[in-house]
Amino acid sequence: MTRALGIIAAAAIILLFATLMIVIMPAVQLQTPSHPSPGLKPYSEQAQRGRATYVSLGCVYCHSQQPRDPGQAPDGIRGWGRPAVPGDYAYDYPHLLGTMRTGPDLLNIGARQPSVDWHLTHLYNPRAVVEHSTMPSYPFLFEVTDVVTADDVVVKLPDAFAPPHGTVIARPEALDLVEYLKELDRNYPVDVIPTVEKTDAEAQP
Repeated sequence: MTRALGIIAAAAIILLFATLMIVIMPAVQLQTPSHPSPGLKPYSEQAQRGRATYVSLGCVYCHSQQPRDPGQAPDGIRGWGRPAVPGDYAYDYPHLLGTMRTGPDLLNIGARQPSVDWHLTHLYNPRAVVEHSTMPSYPFLFEVTDVVTADDVVVKLPDAFAPPHGTVIARPEALDLVEYLKELDRNYPVDVIPTVEKTDAEAQP
């Protein structure tokens, strides 16, 4: 009987510890708001709508938003920006860190590529600006019309990618998405950047 009680008590302690580490502590961490990094601005209303489109299109499945330390990956050399810090995501919910890099990291795409024309062309047909891109096209974000008004935003396409008739104009969803991408800019300086120390085995050539 004493042995059985001991086993039950040990099992209860293990279960309590596991619950604390796996359930309670992560929940507390997620409920604690991050303080915005100095220089980080909230997304505009248009960018928030564009972010919703970004999520709905599944962009997070192929693009990360987490430049890493040089000890983990040469993201700085790739031009993707400094390593990300928690304050960079203070206004992001849900977070779109991503786990795959079929395409480049996008946390600083607004700084790397501020051109609206480039983004619209890229969304309409990525191969028009990146020859060997594997990214899908999103023609449903655009409209082909024979009548262009002063309020329409025309997509400037190379002749090889333009439709045979009519002019391609951007729908509001495309413009919102481009605004979100433009506001992805975390190039402001931060006080502390986390670093990852290489192990002896990793340091050896």
